[in-house]
Amino acid sequence: MKTLLHITLTSLLLVFLSHTVKADVKLPRIFSSNMVLQQGIEIPVWGWADKGEQIIVIFNKKTIRTKANTEGKWKVNLPAQEYGGPHTMTVKGKNTIVFDNVLIGDVWVCSGQSNMEWSVDRSKNAEEEIASANYPKIRLFTVPKTVAQFPKDDISSGEWVECSPETIGGFSAVGYFFGKKLQTELEVPIGLLHTSWGGTVAETWTSAETISDDPDFKEMLVKLQQMNLENYKEQKLEEVKKILGGEFPTEDKGMENGKPVWSALDFNDSNWKTIKTPTYWEAQGYMDIDGIGWYRKEIQLTEDQSQSNLTLHLGKVDDSDITFLNGIEIGKTENKYNEERIYTIDKKYIQPGKNMIVVRVDDTGGNGGIWGDPKDQFIAIGNEKMDISGDWKFKISKASVSAVNIGPNSYPTLLFNGMINPLLPYAIKGAIWYQGESNASRAKQYQRVFPNLIEDWRTQWNQGDFPFLFVSLANYMQPVEIPAESEWAELREAQTKTLSLPNTGMAVTIDIGEANNIHPKNKQDVGKRLALSALKVAYGKEIVFSGPMVKSVEFSKGKSTIVFSETGSGLKVKDKYGYLKGFTIAGSDKKFHWAKAELASNNSVVVYTEEVENPVAVRYGWANNPDDLNLYNKEGLPANPFRTDDWTGITK
Repeated sequence: MKTLLHITLTSLLLVFLSHTVKADVKLPRIFSSNMVLQQGIEIPVWGWADKGEQIIVIFNKKTIRTKANTEGKWKVNLPAQEYGGPHTMTVKGKNTIVFDNVLIGDVWVCSGQSNMEWSVDRSKNAEEEIASANYPKIRLFTVPKTVAQFPKDDISSGEWVECSPETIGGFSAVGYFFGKKLQTELEVPIGLLHTSWGGTVAETWTSAETISDDPDFKEMLVKLQQMNLENYKEQKLEEVKKILGGEFPTEDKGMENGKPVWSALDFNDSNWKTIKTPTYWEAQGYMDIDGIGWYRKEIQLTEDQSQSNLTLHLGKVDDSDITFLNGIEIGKTENKYNEERIYTIDKKYIQPGKNMIVVRVDDTGGNGGIWGDPKDQFIAIGNEKMDISGDWKFKISKASVSAVNIGPNSYPTLLFNGMINPLLPYAIKGAIWYQGESNASRAKQYQRVFPNLIEDWRTQWNQGDFPFLFVSLANYMQPVEIPAESEWAELREAQTKTLSLPNTGMAVTIDIGEANNIHPKNKQDVGKRLALSALKVAYGKEIVFSGPMVKSVEFSKGKSTIVFSETGSGLKVKDKYGYLKGFTIAGSDKKFHWAKAELASNNSVVVYTEEVENPVAVRYGWANNPDDLNLYNKEGLPANPFRTDDWTGITK
């Protein structure tokens, strides 16, 4: 009996202790010391506790009481507050939580893909910017990257911190430069709530309520919601093993003790598979596999060819490479997936007859491998070119575990569930958004998907049509010599059309991109231009906040006259000779030609060319990288690329 009684009492004690731990009042991680709470509107504060537990929230001399409901959830609304602080928030249940150094200001959500994620320490003038980042009234919060099958109530980590040289380096550069401009202009506290993930598509940031009505994604949503994730991982693992010949290597077998063993001239690669280059390996059966792959290509050289230095034009490599000839490292490039690899090979490493080019490729996400244009893959031997495109030997030496996990783009809603829903309904002023690169091949669809995302967020936050500001894609890739269709131009058009929604604004960045870098380092101007839109849209300032936008077009006597709005104090040509660039014109044959363009009266531009007698359509900046556009307003903001036709594009 004593033993039974002891067991019973112990069990009761464990139940009591468990109940006590569960009883602790808890708030989501978005609440912490140093936070910014939104000025001017009621402020939701919520969390969890025991069913029926009494909760007291004390803030700025106000005390509000409530009880946890039958599910252990509770929520109160603090009355609207004025800018200021610091304050202390106290939340009491069976325990007490205290948040100090709390400011009342404006909270902005900063979201999108890699150009929003791009950090201050990787941006232009990074050292100078970090050293001067003493802005204690700017507060920073970064949401951890998380995918979720269903909406999550909370995030796994994160806290608000003051902006300082110690905290700003790894934070979103666009978010910081946006917030810095607002804080210095308005002299109010600014909270920057950063939640982004590189390479992601818009539909993954959209809720199930909206996706369930989308004709292109609703079936994927149903599949996601019915999925057993553990079974998914097991199935994916078996699929990857099958692709890789029955194994799943987690260590690079091409290296032993830090030395390359698969680069040797005499290494036996007879059991390796063949792959075409330059083409991503995903397109050749290695779907969803990130990690390390080795390429081998045998070339034959004559006695004469081996007597001089050679230049290897490898093409582009996504993301990093170490390149060898006959086991000797001849070059390497890290994390520049869009850069041509051109390496000089000293003649002392070359021999007559058989030689072996070996490339170790490290792919960290998305597509991987040697890619680009076949004409850019060759060996230069004096004036001779030896084509090395086509068949190479190939083997994956290390597969990332991400190959068997659901990635952020695997299904719609995954990032809304994991990185937006846990923030709801935290009171905000508005949102800034830098995304679109990953949707460029589906730009026509983006005309629906992007406005739906904005309306979806506004519905989910239940704060009305809060300001939503976004970045039009920057110029990127090599400029074209003749007018052509463009996915990125169509994506910019979709973004421009989204301005039809109320309380939206767009920062045009067509002049600050980089041809060889999808992540231009000039994030300062991006942030400033977003801030100009915010000052106009969110704060009602009477300022010039946009570059020229096409207003109307008229065709007459072989010329077209384009009238612009948002011209500020007037149109300006940024060229010492006064020549306007970037305009093309077409007749009814839909064939575009480069055109002459001149400033005219009443904020207009006249466009014409002798090659088109009766023009019916004009385009401006219609390219992935229109390169040298130079139409601005006198306030220094670039004109937005446009087309006047509605002809079917290439992304339909």
